[in-house]
Amino acid sequence: MDVSLQLQRPLRFKEVLNHRTDCFKIRPFLGSLSFARTIQFTPWRCECLPSRVSLRVTAGAADFSKRRQRRLSTRSSKSSKGFGRKTKLGTGNQKRDQKDNGENEDSNIPTLSESEESNQTEMESTVAVDEESTIALYQKNKVNESEKEELKEDVPSKTKSYLNAENGSARKVVEDVLGLQKKELILENDTVSTSRDVAAYEGKHFTDYAITEEKHLAGTETDGTVTGKDEKTIEDASAKLKLEMEEKLRKQEIERLAEGNFLKGNKIFVYPQTVRPDEDIEVFFNRSFSTLNDEKDILIMGAFNDWRWRSFTMRLNKTYFKGDWWSCQIHVPKEAYKMDFVFFNGQNIYDNNDKQDFCIIVEGGMDVFAFEDFLLEEKRRELEKLAKEQAEKERQEEEQRRIEAEKAASEADRAQAKVETGKRREILEQLMKQAPRSVDNIWFIEPNEFKGADKVKLYYNKTSGPLAHANELWIHGGHNNWCNGLTIVEKFLRSGREGGDWWYAEVVVPGRALVLDWVFADGPPKVATIYDNNNYQDFHAVVPKSIPEEMFWVEEEHQIFRKLQAERKLREEAIRAKAEKTARMKAEMKERTLKRFLLSQKHIVYTEPLDIHAGSTVTVFYNPANTVLNGKHEIWFRCSFNCWTHRMGPLPPQRMLPADNGSHVKATVKVPLDAYMMDFVFSEREDGGMFDNKGGMDYHIPVFGGIVKEPPMHIVHIAVEMAPIAKVGGLGDVVTSLSRAVQDLNHNVNIILPKYDCLNLSHVKDLHYQKSYSWGGTEIKVWFGKVEGLSVYFLEPQNGFVWTGCVYGCKNDAERFGFFCHAALEFLHQGGLQPDIIHCHDWSSAPVAWLFKDHYMHYGLSKTRVVFTIHNLEFGAHFIGKAMAYADKATTVSHTYSKEVAGNPAVAPHLHKFHGILNGIDLDIWDPYNDKFIPVPYTSENVVEGKRAAKEALQQRLGLKKSDHPLVGIITRLTHQKGIHLIKHAIWNTLKRNGQVVLLGSAPDPRIQNDFVNLANQLHSSHSDQARLCLTYDEPLSHLIYAGADFILVPSIFEPCGLTQLTAMRYGSIPVVRKTGGLYDTVFDVDDDKARAEAQGLEPNGFNFDGADGAGVDYALNRAISAWYDGRDWFNSLCKRVMEQDWSWNRPALDYMELYHAAKKY
Repeated sequence: MDVSLQLQRPLRFKEVLNHRTDCFKIRPFLGSLSFARTIQFTPWRCECLPSRVSLRVTAGAADFSKRRQRRLSTRSSKSSKGFGRKTKLGTGNQKRDQKDNGENEDSNIPTLSESEESNQTEMESTVAVDEESTIALYQKNKVNESEKEELKEDVPSKTKSYLNAENGSARKVVEDVLGLQKKELILENDTVSTSRDVAAYEGKHFTDYAITEEKHLAGTETDGTVTGKDEKTIEDASAKLKLEMEEKLRKQEIERLAEGNFLKGNKIFVYPQTVRPDEDIEVFFNRSFSTLNDEKDILIMGAFNDWRWRSFTMRLNKTYFKGDWWSCQIHVPKEAYKMDFVFFNGQNIYDNNDKQDFCIIVEGGMDVFAFEDFLLEEKRRELEKLAKEQAEKERQEEEQRRIEAEKAASEADRAQAKVETGKRREILEQLMKQAPRSVDNIWFIEPNEFKGADKVKLYYNKTSGPLAHANELWIHGGHNNWCNGLTIVEKFLRSGREGGDWWYAEVVVPGRALVLDWVFADGPPKVATIYDNNNYQDFHAVVPKSIPEEMFWVEEEHQIFRKLQAERKLREEAIRAKAEKTARMKAEMKERTLKRFLLSQKHIVYTEPLDIHAGSTVTVFYNPANTVLNGKHEIWFRCSFNCWTHRMGPLPPQRMLPADNGSHVKATVKVPLDAYMMDFVFSEREDGGMFDNKGGMDYHIPVFGGIVKEPPMHIVHIAVEMAPIAKVGGLGDVVTSLSRAVQDLNHNVNIILPKYDCLNLSHVKDLHYQKSYSWGGTEIKVWFGKVEGLSVYFLEPQNGFVWTGCVYGCKNDAERFGFFCHAALEFLHQGGLQPDIIHCHDWSSAPVAWLFKDHYMHYGLSKTRVVFTIHNLEFGAHFIGKAMAYADKATTVSHTYSKEVAGNPAVAPHLHKFHGILNGIDLDIWDPYNDKFIPVPYTSENVVEGKRAAKEALQQRLGLKKSDHPLVGIITRLTHQKGIHLIKHAIWNTLKRNGQVVLLGSAPDPRIQNDFVNLANQLHSSHSDQARLCLTYDEPLSHLIYAGADFILVPSIFEPCGLTQLTAMRYGSIPVVRKTGGLYDTVFDVDDDKARAEAQGLEPNGFNFDGADGAGVDYALNRAISAWYDGRDWFNSLCKRVMEQDWSWNRPALDYMELYHAAKKY
């Protein structure tokens, strides 16, 4: 059986099924074979004539195996329009009659042609063979002999049947064909008006075919099996048939769309009409409706997702559709949600849809937010790739630097070896000239001629020197001027030689010896007490047959070079290992501090997980019972990211749900990939009401792993002090250390400082004059340099205000500093600088706050905000009060001190913007592991050994008794603020407890200084081995006291922050302090403050007291000394504990950054 199908390759026909069209005819046709049925489809569109594909699926009986398959072809019509004449279908007998009449066999194959006179579709459907006749023809096998011969030539002689009756492959092919015929017939309503007609037609057609096939297969003599290759051929043919049919229907649908859009005046349309991601579409453009109607070239230029993804430019081709339609095919990427495009002529003429661009919505794929996440993920991968490339580049550069450094160091070692060899050679040659081979009646060597590695006998006349009465004789020897130390040790034996008391020792001459060196002794090394050393010149003898000198010195230089290299590499390895350990300890401490920071408000808010990562989901837990929202019926969570600047804006308010842990409520948030900070507040209602915004600071939690890093903030400090170049008090330390800590967080920090004539310029790198500007009737020179890695601008007005030889102490200090503050703002203004934050400090730079608001905020520095810090309210309260009024945010240096000064008239009206932030210490300056002023570097791991060595060094330096007793250190300015009456009391109490006391400090008040001079004289006289008062400032000694003391006493009457107790803990010394200001915030009593310490995520770390009298200080000091005496193991563990606590600027820097961000909101 043959089924021959000819049609175009289709893709889609879905929408054609519901549309009437007259596009083609379907003509069932019976070929000459008695059991064969052929159906042909021929397209009629003349503008686009596709090649026709003829497909035949044959199932034949056994006696047909040798027949040649007959190829049925369809002649294409070359006319442009209309159908050709109709050709009636005939039976097999009719066909034979036609052949007898001389007609061509192919002429009876029905074709579809286009008529020039008509474009109207016609269709004829004739079924000429019924079921009975087909069966009869098949059973009788009445086939024309000529046809049999034709088939024999075509069909391979040993071919098996193509169809397996058992697996239904033939039935499947026919079903597929009939399915497509059904769709075609539904379109031709003129001929097949209902689906019932199609079903009837299909049913009869399939029945005829099935009966024919079943009978044929029943009569076959083969086993009826179908090979895998045959099955695949059938399946491929079926698939090909479907595709070709769908392609034809697709083109018909596109033509319909083209006609419809042309009639509507639409300029563009796409096919398929529903655009989906990761599919091909065809864009159609009507040139006649466009500004490009006269252009011969039409191109499309576009991209996806608001021109943000996958740009493209393609040339359009003219189509055969009516209306001047042009088209091109475009692939829609899977990430697309919209396609944006314009048309142009390839040069400068565009059709951009009246400046609005053309766009097509892509359905069923990503939305805008999903695409944003996709872009962020792409960016993350790109950044990771760049980071790896940068890391590899840096590694290679580092390796190159290492190679170059090694080369330079090796050359230096070689040069040093050459120098040392020259020195040794000069000395040794001089020695060889003076060295004898023997000395009469004292010593000689046998044999007289010897060389390296020989064994010789050295004879010594015992009676010739100081060893005449020695019971034993020994030689302590070396070679080449003792270059390798002691290498020869032998005991002498009595020789019995006449002419004296001769003794001998057998000695092996060192292999590279030019000269032998030795002394005689009455015993072996470390035992001998009497020596004969030739009157302090030692004995020397030349080796007669030594190696040639030139060869020796070449080898000697090489050995020295190798030794220097080995020593250098050991030093470098030790330095590298120490640096790595230092970096690791700092990183671990910073990590612990961050966790402590995240948990610092756990009684109010915390997250799970604690570390928030970009792209993750986080749950926020909130306890309103400890906030202003206590008792509210509802709690609403309001959140955004990146300091409220995230591209998505604030998230919709979310009502928080009850949590399992008590009074907490919770909300869940998805963190975007481009987040670096999570920001949130809480409210009582969805529309607002009462808020908990952390006192105006808002809640902020850092996000890790985001692809976007926090943009650097620009902070400028305007100050009159800066350590170490212009340090008077703690203000200078804060300016430098805080700036370094914030800079380490990847922000930009500058400092503006007066260029005093008393600056310590040795700590300024690359100081150079930059420019000058005029203000206030004078020229101001600007200098620039680096101090502790910070960029510093030095202002030097030529009116002499900074040429006073001091920082403070002039009668016109207020005028001097006021001029400096105004000049600093003018420098920023004239220089075009726009810092985010200007940070001014204490009364001396307080004028910055009001001068900025009055003269600069609206005249060039509009984006800048002012932060003001009170370091000590005892000085310049009037200036401080005015700065508090003008500043956007204000701080002081500890939480407790902020409460202590809250009632001060300068502060009280501004508590809404007043915050306490602890100071910290600089871990690079105060680091016992890298401190050059202490004898043994130490960490918490070896704190006991390190502090013991430091105590011994301190005792030795100050002339104290070297004993294991508790040592109390006091490092302070001697002022009433520091509790000098309590210091004196503590000194006498410590001595009474058999402890030692070391005080370092001086008094600005001469009367106090003289008072302590008298006390020092008294103590040095009565307790010279227990007490030492050093009434001056000595930086190296302060390091040694922090390391060597067991306790550091800080009995201040008031203390805004205090750095002494923090430095003490850094060195493992236990602080003994009065409960005030920052001392109370940082020292937690081991007996009384366990709960308070735990609330801060800490453990108790010292001893404190309340009162300002002797009884108060005795309460803390006596407990401390007793703990030292009674429980040394416990005390040592306390030293280890306080060393591991972080009192650096790690935490304060985070707090200040929160403050800076809060200030920027105003």
